[in-house]
Amino acid sequence: MDLYEYQAKDLFAAHGVPVLPGSNVTTPEDAEAAAAEIGAAVVVKAQVKTGGRGKAGGVKLASTPQEAKEKAEAILGLDIKGHIVHQVLVTVASDIAEEYYFSFLLDRANRKFLAMCSAEGGMEIEQLAVERPDALARIPIDPVDGVDKAKALEIANAGKIPAAVADKAADVIVKLWDTFVGEDATLVEVNPLVRDPQDNVIALDGKVTLDENAGFRHPGHAALVDKRAEDPLEAKAKAKDLNYVKLDGEVGIIGNGAGLVMSTLDVVAYAGEKHKGVKPANFLDIGGGASAEVMAAGLDVILGDPDVRSVFVNVFGGITACDAVATGIVEALKILGEQATKPLVVRLDGNAVEEGRRILEEANHPLVTLVGTMDDAADKAAELAAAGV
Repeated sequence: MDLYEYQAKDLFAAHGVPVLPGSNVTTPEDAEAAAAEIGAAVVVKAQVKTGGRGKAGGVKLASTPQEAKEKAEAILGLDIKGHIVHQVLVTVASDIAEEYYFSFLLDRANRKFLAMCSAEGGMEIEQLAVERPDALARIPIDPVDGVDKAKALEIANAGKIPAAVADKAADVIVKLWDTFVGEDATLVEVNPLVRDPQDNVIALDGKVTLDENAGFRHPGHAALVDKRAEDPLEAKAKAKDLNYVKLDGEVGIIGNGAGLVMSTLDVVAYAGEKHKGVKPANFLDIGGGASAEVMAAGLDVILGDPDVRSVFVNVFGGITACDAVATGIVEALKILGEQATKPLVVRLDGNAVEEGRRILEEANHPLVTLVGTMDDAADKAAELAAAGV
């Protein structure tokens, strides 16, 4: 789960990371009141989960409360890369002597964490990494050893943070590590991490991604979800405990096991190239227990997507045998009744496959087409989707 800047900075503050005071508001009048309470020049910042806010006009300086109100009026409702601004952060305008970059992230390839640090912050880090890779230090972090003051100083020095503030920067790095580990994050990023004229080091911005798999350890994280920004289908699937991700295609996908579903996405995308370019509409892993209720919940979510023109159910029978899956599909269609209106292509393989196919053939549901191989089923699903486009 990605957080808004104000939420990230609230987490920073809870772990002792220095941030500037501010208020998150939803109306121009509240922005004016927040600026009046601060009693100094402020920055009005759009709260959206994407970069490039400044270039899009989503970050503006205001010298007075009235000006803060005017800036908020201009920003609220703005469309920034497809994200509508519903709220703004009104925060103290900082005097900036220097800008740095810092982040902790999960390095999946090396099964470690990674710290990235640079004395050249404020710009897009992807651009810096391409144009001047030597300016961005990458320091592997052992998950067991973690980050203490000595390691933090090593990171700051590798990133060429000036010696005059390296010690203070190291203190902040340790506290950012506490945030990263304590909140079960997969990303903690500060850009810029600034040095002010008094040599204080402050997190001026913040980006945090939380691992939702650790949500059971953090009941308070549920309050960080913005219902307005959630995709309604993903929210519906989440409520049904389904592993679902909305994509932009026309072929709905249901599979049991993440690896199988990922492979299914690939074969559908390939098959779609010769059928009007149709693509997968979603990722949906129903896991090992493909009961009628689980299958019905999955179909209910997918069939509720207006972009879906056909559904490909791709199941390999293992612990849950194919006959149980086939029974689940038949019962799911009974449960859904008239809500089921789009063609289903079903491919079964593995444990009890012959019995599973027999169950579907005897049910003879008009929406179900049983296909023997994964490639042929993907082709049929793409063909049916293309016919409905």
